Amino acid sequence: MLSSGIISIIVSLVVVGLVLYLVDIIPMDRTIKQIIRVIVIIAVIVWLLQAFGVIGSVGSLLHPGPSRPLR
Repeated sequence: MLSSGIISIIVSLVVVGLVLYLVDIIPMDRTIKQIIRVIVIIAVIVWLLQAFGVIGSVGSLLHPGPSRPLR
């Protein structure tokens, strides 16, 4: 059976797909739609990498902890 973590990831991806579809059918400038698509896809890729443990928290990437002194 699928664990609840995988089910939540699948549901989240379906919701993101629905959001991308809704952005596509909303009448607005093509450039703005493309920017929104790129931002959403990058955010989903980063979220998936975090969910599968490939990368750590984005906060730790932006603000790393204190560095160790050189010996």
